[in-house]
Amino acid sequence: MKIKKAVLNVILTQGVLPLFYCDDAGTSIEITRVLYRAGVRVLEFTNRGKNAVENFKLLRKIIEKEMPDMFFGAGTIKNISDAETFVDAGAEFIVSPIVNPELSKIASKYKILCIPGCMTPTEIYLAQKNGAELVKIFPANILGPQFISSIKELFPDLLFLPTGGVEINQENMDEWFNSGVSAVGLGSKLISKDVLKNKMYDKLYEDTLLALKFAKNAKIG
Repeated sequence: MKIKKAVLNVILTQGVLPLFYCDDAGTSIEITRVLYRAGVRVLEFTNRGKNAVENFKLLRKIIEKEMPDMFFGAGTIKNISDAETFVDAGAEFIVSPIVNPELSKIASKYKILCIPGCMTPTEIYLAQKNGAELVKIFPANILGPQFISSIKELFPDLLFLPTGGVEINQENMDEWFNSGVSAVGLGSKLISKDVLKNKMYDKLYEDTLLALKFAKNAKIG
């Protein structure tokens, strides 16, 4: 239970949950190091490619050695098998693009945070019924901040994290947080294909600093 609460608290404090996947192990390591240097203390590595498990295990070792205060979780988890695999590999939380009650059972078994993905009020209700405290709103670029504003009062005790459609600028961050979200997910808007392909680590560092700053400002504004 302690790790679950700790991860949730860091996500809420950080205000941004960066997420990425990369086939190349070396690039994945450098991306993680840059994010950490910029102040990231909770990170999601997504299960979206052939090397996902092996790279996750490698990153887990690097994080334990170099970044002891970083919480590391697995994303794009849709079934029990993948959940078990990544928890065995050291995942401290799991994120899903869907609502699968079986994942909640796995999370409860290992006492870790499970963040299910929802698109409708019915899915949000199902997620909450199965113990979710923080819900991923996905795809947020389709739903938009107005969706959060419209359903927030229906779920007063639930926390929301939109993923997709979040921009690295103050105006957009303000719009999301004013709608009622508690943190935002940042994937390709932060760790883009160009950043990965061309190893644009300086740009990633600067953009991460900005994202964390904008989120902090939006939370207190």
